[in-house]
Amino acid sequence: MGAADPASDGAVTSGNEPGTGGDDGRSGGRPPTDGPEAGGTVPQPKKQRSFWKELPILIGIALVLALLIKTFLVQAFSIPSDSMQNTLQQGDRVLVDKLTPWFGSEPERGEVVVFNDPANWLAGEPTPDPNALQTFLSWIGLMPSAEEKDLIKRAVGVGGDTIECKGTGPLKVNGKALNEPYVYPGNTPCSQDDQGGQFKVKVPKGFIWVMGDHRQNSRDSRYNQADVNRGMVPVDKVVGRAIVIAWPLNRWSTLPVPDTFDQDLSTRSAALTGAPQGLALAGAVPLVLWRRRRIEAATTR
Repeated sequence: MGAADPASDGAVTSGNEPGTGGDDGRSGGRPPTDGPEAGGTVPQPKKQRSFWKELPILIGIALVLALLIKTFLVQAFSIPSDSMQNTLQQGDRVLVDKLTPWFGSEPERGEVVVFNDPANWLAGEPTPDPNALQTFLSWIGLMPSAEEKDLIKRAVGVGGDTIECKGTGPLKVNGKALNEPYVYPGNTPCSQDDQGGQFKVKVPKGFIWVMGDHRQNSRDSRYNQADVNRGMVPVDKVVGRAIVIAWPLNRWSTLPVPDTFDQDLSTRSAALTGAPQGLALAGAVPLVLWRRRRIEAATTR
């Protein structure tokens, strides 16, 4: 009889056989416990999911991110009128910062802000009828919603400010005149009409006073003083600050606060303006009385 083949009857081969990993000190003489030699199954690599199966997941993630960005970070708005020329042109798309208001930030003087219609300012304006694509784009924040009644103007005054204009200007904030290079060429800072062009108002806390840069073509705070807010815009109606013109590309630019608002326009500084004159008067009164007494004393002698 021939000798049995050790590889076919399951017997462990001798550790002295070459390639068995026996007693040569390299593997401790242990038999293989996995792999094809031990009769195990070779693990199969996972089959990669096809692109078309992953596409709906990717689209879903993108939509969720777009909605989060629209709700908390940035939203695109379209400029529907000429009231902010030449800073903004009709058809421009602006990106509005919606994040900072979540942290309690309020509009500041000079900022271009988007706000919800505070007291039916847009009464009589036609409501757009968007198609399906426009509705979808507005839903994810790439276009404004047709249902939203939003306006865009420049915040000129904040709570506590006194805003006034006489004649054709200049516009004054707390007694300080504004140099306004952003006003539409050919326009005057104020209009000489009796429907709101001439005014002096004090802005309550929690409100702002807004005006369009195209002063003679803007139905802003001046012309809505008969409403419930006396033309003011409640701060909680402000959607956010317009920070950049994003479209068309040839008009891409940021929307910084103009230099004219760098001066100290606070109500405190306005009060201090009269302080030197008041102090001088207060100091002069005792001096006049003292001199008068000396003169009277000299005459009685």
